[in-house]
Parts: sequence; structure tokens; C-alpha cells
Amino acid sequence: MNPVGLSLEQAPPFDVPLRFFLTAPFFLVLAAMVLLWHGPELFASRWLPAPLALTHLLTLGFMAQVMIGALLQMLPVVIGVTVPRPQWIAALIHLPLTLGTLTLAGAFLLGSPLGFQIASGLLGLGFGVALIAFNLAVWRAPVTSGTVIAVRCALGGLLVTVTLGLLLGGFFGWGLSLPIVTITTLHAVWGLVGWTVLLVAGIADQVVPMFHITPAYPCWLSRGFAPLMAVMLALWSGLMLGNREIATQLAGVALALGIAVFAGTTLHLLNQRRRKIGDPVLAYWRISLISLLASAALWLATSFLPALMPWSTVEWLLGILLIVGFAGAVINGMLYKIVPFLAWFHLQAQLLGRAKVPHMKQLLPDAPVRRQGWAYLVALLLLLAAAVYPPVFTYPAALALGLAGGWLDVNLWSVWRIYRQALSKGLAAV
Repeated sequence: MNPVGLSLEQAPPFDVPLRFFLTAPFFLVLAAMVLLWHGPELFASRWLPAPLALTHLLTLGFMAQVMIGALLQMLPVVIGVTVPRPQWIAALIHLPLTLGTLTLAGAFLLGSPLGFQIASGLLGLGFGVALIAFNLAVWRAPVTSGTVIAVRCALGGLLVTVTLGLLLGGFFGWGLSLPIVTITTLHAVWGLVGWTVLLVAGIADQVVPMFHITPAYPCWLSRGFAPLMAVMLALWSGLMLGNREIATQLAGVALALGIAVFAGTTLHLLNQRRRKIGDPVLAYWRISLISLLASAALWLATSFLPALMPWSTVEWLLGILLIVGFAGAVINGMLYKIVPFLAWFHLQAQLLGRAKVPHMKQLLPDAPVRRQGWAYLVALLLLLAAAVYPPVFTYPAALALGLAGGWLDVNLWSVWRIYRQALSKGLAAV
């Protein structure tokens, strides 16, 4: 039972991606604790230490953990290229990434230059290993599919994001002289669009038709979206560094339109799915894509109507829509596809002909997935409300985010527990 297009015989050991997947929800809970501790004052400005710590707990602690874990699994299985010594590579990425994220958040909250220096070293090591390993693998891909093109572009986006992040670490840790506002803006946009959107687009090109039985993406979008967006990002960055305000705004409009095309096309494909059996993961995809469309619409609206709302509020809404709404929701949903499937696959490989293997719905039933999805949606809506009116909505948003993150971790650990029980029982029966 190998899904079409997957080379499962090349899959790395289960613990390679799982360590990232089980760690990630912990950072959602930590982010909720920061929000709960600092309260409504956190929304006063995105430049304060607490919101910067919160942002990196979400982007590095939650998003990057899962995205890197997914790449370690996806490159050999979907693209057909192996990452050498995957357990060593995973350890050399996971530990520095986890410790570096915690150290960076602490450095923001405590205002510690030493903390920024240590975090820069740890994160530089973790991402350096990841970029070298992934690029060596993906540029050897035997077939240059739309997914391969998008992953190559996304890794380029990650390289730019990490480089800019290390420069910012130099500013905070060593007093490096930088145009801090411009570099921070570039760092954020390359991270959210050049890395996150392009990687999700590359993965969606494979998993949306495969898992949800939809028509394939149009060839022009599958193969052209990521390169075009990467070129537009580079153009936008050059114009921003050159202080070409009107041209930068027009390039930003083009980026927003490109994002809207990808989101709208994916929603259209999901509405054409041929499998009519209910799938709770669809809700996560729809939350994600609607958030992406909303962020593009908000950017376009404020570009043409700058007096629509205060820019500080727009920044918060865009950040929440892109990080919690778009990236967080799709990552959450994909974890519910990936983890039970990997548990089932590795049990099949180890217990074939020896014992009965639980099917995926036994490993993770629909009910807890659906309920946690409602909790995540409530957290997203409360965070958006808190960005507009912090005094009323901040504490409920923090509690809802913590609940959604903790619930996700409980569900994933439940799969791991059932996997271990089934494996022990099956091996003992031989």
C-alpha cells in the first residue's frame, strides 16, 4: 500500500522527523505563556522585547521545527534523494535549533547581549547543517518536478532569512551598525514568504492531490509560482534597500497578488476533491488558505488606502494571519497526516507477517483532531481580536493558544504511545 509517487523504501527512521514534530507544540505553549505574562501591553508595539520573543517562539520553535522535520522525511520519500546519516544530521539540527530558540527568546526578554551571541552561534550551527544537507540532496534530484523547483527556491529563501537573522544577532549581540528597521523587515518577509509560502507551495503540489484526491495544480503554477515569487522578492528587496518607495510598494502589490493566486487555486482544488468522505484535516487547510488570502487582501487594501487603520494594527494583523493563521494551521493539519501515516508505515515494515498493525484511524481518530482544530480556530480569532482591542481579548487569546498547542502535543504523543505499544506487543508475540 504505497501511495502513488512515494518512495517509502528510502524513508528515514521514524525518530528522525518525530523529534521535531513532538518538540514543536511545546513552543506554542511557551508563546502562550509569554502572551499571558505580559498581557495587553505586549500589543503596544511589535518592536518591544516581549513580542519579538513571542514571534520567534512561533517561527523558530513551532514552524521551523516542523518544516525541517518534514523536509528530512520528504526529500527521500517524495523527491527521491537521501540525506546521508539522517539520525546524525537530525540531531545536529534539532538540538541547536531547540536550544537556540529558547536562548534567543530569553535574550529578548532579558535584554542580554551574551544571550544573543550564544543564540546566534546555536542557530547558525543548526540552520547551517540543515542548509548544507538539504541543498546537497535536493540539487541531486533525478527529476526536476514542481515540488523540487519550489523546495530549491524555498531553501534559497531560508538562506537569505538566516543570513539576515544572523546580521540582526550581530546588532543585538555585538553592536553591529545596521539599518535595523529595513533589515528586520527584509528578514520577516523573506522568512514568511520566501521560505514558508514557497515551501508550503512545494509540499502542497504533492500532498493536496495525493492525500485529498483533487485535480493536479496547473503546470504553469506548479513550476512557475516559486521562481516568479523568488525573483519578485529579490526585486522588492533591492528596491527597498535603494529607498524606491513607490516601486517597492508596486513590487509588494505583485507579491500579494501572487500569494492570492496560490491560495485561491488551492482552495478551488480542495473544493473539487473526489473523495467525499469527511476529513478533519481539510478544515486546517481552509483556515490556512483563507488566512493567506486575508493577509494578501489586507496588504493590498492598506497599500491603496493607507488611512484604513493604524499601521501598527496592520502589522499585528498581518503577522497573526501569516504566522498563526496560514503557517500554523497548515503545519498543524499536516502533522495529523504525517505522524499517523509514518507510525502505520513503520509498524508495517517491522511487523509485516508477525502481528496485526493498527490502521491510521486507530492511531489517531478524527474526533480529537476535529476538536483541537476548533480550539486552534478560536485561538486564531481571539488573537486577531486582541490585535484590534488588546484589553479585552489578550488573556482569552493566550489561554486558547496554550490550549491548542498543548492539545496538539497530547494528540501526537498519543500516536507515539500507541505505536510503541503495538510494536512491543507485536515483537513479543513472535
